[in-house]
Amino acid sequence: MIAKTASRLSRREFMRLSAAAAAGVTIMPSLACSRESIPAPMKRRFGRINFDVTTMALGGQGSIQWTPADVEPVDIILKAFDLGINYYDTSNVYGPSQMNFGKAFRRLNLVPGQEGYNRELRESVFLTTKTMVRWARGGFPDMPGVRNSTQGDPAEGAVGDLKRALSQMFGNDDGTYPEGAYVDMIMIHNLTTFEEVDVVYRGLETPMDKDGNFGALVALRDFRDGTNVTGLNPKNEKLVKHLGFSGHHNAPAMIDMIQRDKWDLLDGMLVSINVNDRRYLNMQHNVIPVAEARDIGVIGMKVFADGAMYTKEPGWSRVPDDVVRIIGTDSVPSKPLIEYALTTKGVHTLIVGIGEVNDDPLRCQLVQNYYAAQVREDELDERQRREYEKIGVRARNGETNYFQMEDRGLTPPRNARLEKADNIKISWDTSYAGDEPISHYQVLRDGQLAETIPHRPQGTLEPFTCELAGGKEFRVVAVDHAGRRAESRTLNA
Repeated sequence: MIAKTASRLSRREFMRLSAAAAAGVTIMPSLACSRESIPAPMKRRFGRINFDVTTMALGGQGSIQWTPADVEPVDIILKAFDLGINYYDTSNVYGPSQMNFGKAFRRLNLVPGQEGYNRELRESVFLTTKTMVRWARGGFPDMPGVRNSTQGDPAEGAVGDLKRALSQMFGNDDGTYPEGAYVDMIMIHNLTTFEEVDVVYRGLETPMDKDGNFGALVALRDFRDGTNVTGLNPKNEKLVKHLGFSGHHNAPAMIDMIQRDKWDLLDGMLVSINVNDRRYLNMQHNVIPVAEARDIGVIGMKVFADGAMYTKEPGWSRVPDDVVRIIGTDSVPSKPLIEYALTTKGVHTLIVGIGEVNDDPLRCQLVQNYYAAQVREDELDERQRREYEKIGVRARNGETNYFQMEDRGLTPPRNARLEKADNIKISWDTSYAGDEPISHYQVLRDGQLAETIPHRPQGTLEPFTCELAGGKEFRVVAVDHAGRRAESRTLNA
């Protein structure tokens, strides 16, 4: 994708120029945003997916969705390809986003059957779409806590969204798509409640009723594997390679989504992560470690809190004026925010929505974000990460993550229970972490410490357990790295 020439700038050289530009010093004004001057992108292993993903990925919102009158969204996509970015994100609920990708793909010869189709280029990138529908097909039952949203025909359900994505990006948006068209992943998008998790697993955890309705996952699996378990894939099509989910709000529900996946269906997770994460019920000490334990590819998002770190009031973007078109500010520079997200253990890549691009790399949002993303996972230690969190406080006093649940602190071990046999068996499920990670659990017998169990991410429904001899009263205590404690209720033998 990118020619290897001696004229490239190193990341350090480029960031020095960027700092100088921010200070008002003009250096190398003729430098072009071109493949000759940009180094090859850094990549990371993408969980258990057989793909090395670039640390910088292109989000399908920003000006690709809410396009200002003076911005050409296709130019953003083409420039990302020119930089060598290989992960592309869009969704069925992102307005014209998929259509804009379709226009770019025609320019890049990525449409199967099109004259000059570039199969090698198509196979070198990872394309993800998303569905907000929890049910496999239409006629969604009205259930509390379950949202179903589609910009297509609601009678078609999640399967309809998959086909609609292919039609918009590789076809003519008429419901058809060329043979050989596929997306690399489709995600159950914006998973928010436990009730939604219940729905998406219907037909897997419950008997399959082909005459009724069932969850999105079992149907999308058919279109991944070319099977027809659900009766919705009579042509045995293979339209998607991987399945995943995304979430902004509820880390506990997202943990539940992973733990219940005993079929290893979920290969990817898109999750909010930014410097203000620990000020809320955070992702970095809760769901991200669980995804890492299951070797799921993790994509970060909301690095700028959907613009709330800068020019936009907290709240979901709705119109072109909501699109952020600056490159950080003096008090909240963009580079450390990107570095923080990408040095969060378990995160492989970061999608960022782009407001505009520019031929001057010092003024190009995409290029600046690209350079900031050339960072190793271990490049910052915890002290440096805490310093970066102070930058986030400068933005609206740190109250930017309107999409995330409020911090509730360290919670007691969940579902603590006792069984009596030859010995006393105590079992429990993971606590949820507050602003510090969980260290270990203590099992108290008659008020005295009887056993210490190290915490580990609970990647399945298999609980923590401890067997003890004798005793009348038992409690399980979660302890975090700050020494704070949260106790379960008393269990009587």
